[in-house]
Amino acid sequence: MDYKRPSKDEYYMDLAKSVSKRGTCTKVEIGAVIIRDDQVVATGYVGSPRGTKSSMDHGFCLRKKLGIPSGHRYEMCRSVHAEQNAIINAARSGTSLRGGDMYIFGKMQGESEELLDAFPCFICKKMLINCGLNRVICSLKDGSFKTFNVEDWMNEWSQNDIIDDKDQYGVRTEGVKVS
Repeated sequence: MDYKRPSKDEYYMDLAKSVSKRGTCTKVEIGAVIIRDDQVVATGYVGSPRGTKSSMDHGFCLRKKLGIPSGHRYEMCRSVHAEQNAIINAARSGTSLRGGDMYIFGKMQGESEELLDAFPCFICKKMLINCGLNRVICSLKDGSFKTFNVEDWMNEWSQNDIIDDKDQYGVRTEGVKVS
């Protein structure tokens, strides 16, 4: 028998992939799963706030229609990010996230199997730091994943600036220097 049991990280990333399929964004499918003490405590996907119309309901992406480039002007997006929804869902149930891990899976919307480097945006990163998570595990374009220690983000941002962050949503960079 050649059965290969998935590692815990693979298992939880597969759950995040399943969660991503519930999203209502017309551009991307991103799912997040929060694990604490080896249990799923919250999930979230990219979607409009409860009880409101999504981009799918409207039939178009508002930011795209307005000519806003990807990664900019998030306040104009109808959706709440997967990471934010997972944190919100934990809060709605009164669940602490301190010491937990978040798994984030991302790919382009629809039939495309084009994977994304599913790094959190700056807004989500700040929330992930403040909610007390230990690790954030992100899927990558090549099908693997990258693990970030949240404490490392805190240390880097206390020594440098947020703009120097080398793993930004949408692109992998070595940071952008601001003079």
